Amino acid sequence: MAEGDPSYIDYEAFLDPEFSPSSFANTLVNSTNNATDTPLDLSTPLSRVLFDLQEIDTHIHALTTKSALPLLAHTQDRTAAADHILKESGTQIESVTRGYERLQKEVVQKWQAADEARIAAENSLATVRLARAVTRCLTLGRQLESQVAEITGRGSIGPAISAGADPAASPSGKDGFRALERAAYTILNLREMFSAAAEGEEGYGLDRVKVIRTLRGEFVIPAENMVKSRAQQTINRFSLSSNSASGNSQSMPSGYKQARDARARLATAATTLYLLSPIPKGATTASDYKPELLLSTLQGYMHTAIMTSVNSLARALSQLPIMDRTLADISARCQDIVALETILKNLRPPPHPLLNSTTTTDEAAGSQTAPSATSNLLQPLLQALDTSSLPSYYWRSLASSLTSRVQEIVNRGGVSARTLRSNRDRLRVEIKECVLRASRVSATSLLAEKGRSGTETVVVGNWEREAAVMVSSVVGPLGR
Repeated sequence: MAEGDPSYIDYEAFLDPEFSPSSFANTLVNSTNNATDTPLDLSTPLSRVLFDLQEIDTHIHALTTKSALPLLAHTQDRTAAADHILKESGTQIESVTRGYERLQKEVVQKWQAADEARIAAENSLATVRLARAVTRCLTLGRQLESQVAEITGRGSIGPAISAGADPAASPSGKDGFRALERAAYTILNLREMFSAAAEGEEGYGLDRVKVIRTLRGEFVIPAENMVKSRAQQTINRFSLSSNSASGNSQSMPSGYKQARDARARLATAATTLYLLSPIPKGATTASDYKPELLLSTLQGYMHTAIMTSVNSLARALSQLPIMDRTLADISARCQDIVALETILKNLRPPPHPLLNSTTTTDEAAGSQTAPSATSNLLQPLLQALDTSSLPSYYWRSLASSLTSRVQEIVNRGGVSARTLRSNRDRLRVEIKECVLRASRVSATSLLAEKGRSGTETVVVGNWEREAAVMVSSVVGPLGR
């Protein structure tokens, strides 16, 4: 409102931020009515409000009429300014749009093309890596195929992979044991390829290639079983008693050669089973590795030798005429076990590609303190059998099984029991001589130097205690 224009309306009250219509109406009604009057007169306050509205309307009309030209000029200026801003903004927007289109053409489209090229390059690289892995697997498969053919001595691979085939079935099969260790390393390389199946590893994606699945299922696994079987057969058939049986000087070179070949076969078979034994999950060092396949095979060899000796000696106790030959066979088996112990003692574990090697510092520290459990292949077997010597384990196990057999013969009575009692002293002498004879191993069986006399014997250890245990197990149940 322009100053100088009188008005009875209190504009300040209406413009107050705390103005309340209900409070204003209440004040207006109270001012136009007497509080003691029973009827309430609303016409007067209503007329007052209408007069106020009319006054305000008149005032607004006067102001707009008086200031019409300035208002129109101000509105026109605002409209012109808005048009100018809109025009300038349109120009800038058009410039920005052209810049974006240029950037899209020069950058975004090129980036999209580059991204497509990157994806194509990554796919090509993955294809090349997979092709290389497949090629390496096929190369290893071809290498294993030739090694299997060398082991079996056959030209074709299909019928050659047979676990029960005789290793000496063909002329070249007799020397096929030399390829067992090489085949084991080839199988380990294939295992490593097949197990490296995580993304980014060498064998990633091989399980999706049909030729690799066929190679693994139809050739590698049967070949591995065949190699294991041949190595186990070699250990189970190990014997040097026939090589050392002949004592004349003419057969000494031949006996030495046979003993050397038998040692080479056993060493190769033991190394093969050591390599192909299952590896427990998780990181494993060579010092903690337990070659379960090798240990079970050697334990089976010991168990077979013990049970064969127990059965043959129990039969000989019932038929004394065959006692001499039986004791000779038992002594020869013990000599084979002595040779087995000597070979395993001199055979160090081969490097295993799937095991973490111990550091040189750890090995040096271990060599200064105590012999490592894996310094040779004999130590794990001794730990598994809980013994300090294989011959001692052989005689003590044989003695523990014989006592019950002799007791059965005595309890049955009859001629066999009377014959045993009457030959008690003879049995004592012969059994003791059998144990002590087993300790006198020929130099050829121990693989001495070729110039050493083949008839020379070497005493291995002091087995008086084992002899006493054997004599007690047989003579003890007979009484006096």
